[in-house]
Amino acid sequence: MNKRSSLLQRFVAAPYVVWSVLFIVIPLIMVIYYSFTNGDGDFTLSNIYTLLEPEYITLFLRSIAYAFIATIICFILAFPLAYFIAQTSPRTQKTAMMLIMLPMWTNLVIRTFSLSNIIADEGVINTILAPIGLQINIIDSPYAVILGMVYNYLPFMALPIYTVISKLDKHVIEAAQDLGCNKRTVLSKVVLPLSKSGIVSGITMVFVPAISTFYISAKLGGTDGRLIGQEIESAFMSSADKNFGSSISLVLMILIMISIAIMNKFSDDDEKGGGMIL
Repeated sequence: MNKRSSLLQRFVAAPYVVWSVLFIVIPLIMVIYYSFTNGDGDFTLSNIYTLLEPEYITLFLRSIAYAFIATIICFILAFPLAYFIAQTSPRTQKTAMMLIMLPMWTNLVIRTFSLSNIIADEGVINTILAPIGLQINIIDSPYAVILGMVYNYLPFMALPIYTVISKLDKHVIEAAQDLGCNKRTVLSKVVLPLSKSGIVSGITMVFVPAISTFYISAKLGGTDGRLIGQEIESAFMSSADKNFGSSISLVLMILIMISIAIMNKFSDDDEKGGGMIL
């Protein structure tokens, strides 16, 4: 019986193993191979050394900074939004979740293109403000890139946080209130620590695509808002330099893995420390 159960488990898991090997393991091996070879297939470190030039260090730092700022803004907006929705009736929660997810039914390219038309110098916003003599010039700037990231990735932060908050035991909150905690204290000392898993998931789901995006920065940032994702896209598509593009991708993957490891480390330390403080 145990042998049959084991064989059944392996059979059920087989498609996932094959999928992982084909679309995760093999591409990763190819990225590592091309990162340390030249066009002739000879081993070289020149691709990695090129990334130490000030131009590329600036690109990496700019990408990290933009993604970090966008992630912080998404959290500041998403946490109170998720908390407020979780306090409403089930019917209102379903409606609110549908409205949050509704923009995600449209492709990111279309959403970003629409946003560029809204905030353009002659776009919708400036057309409305023109009669009163006001104009907002943020297109082709870092502000537009960060706005595009927040606009596209905010649901990725709100949904996991809402999921965790909506499942919190209301008796814990009532107990905190009985012990003398006001609403602000309950939010900061009870709800926030107990929502840590959703927050970490939201940060990961926002930071990872934000740091590697290329269309948002290309459409909204202009030449001054160029990010590392654009450099990768350019290496593979424009100049067809797959070796250099792979080396940039490898370094970016390492940075993402380090960032995720740091976030998980802080999350684990907080959980070991107790998490909730009354």
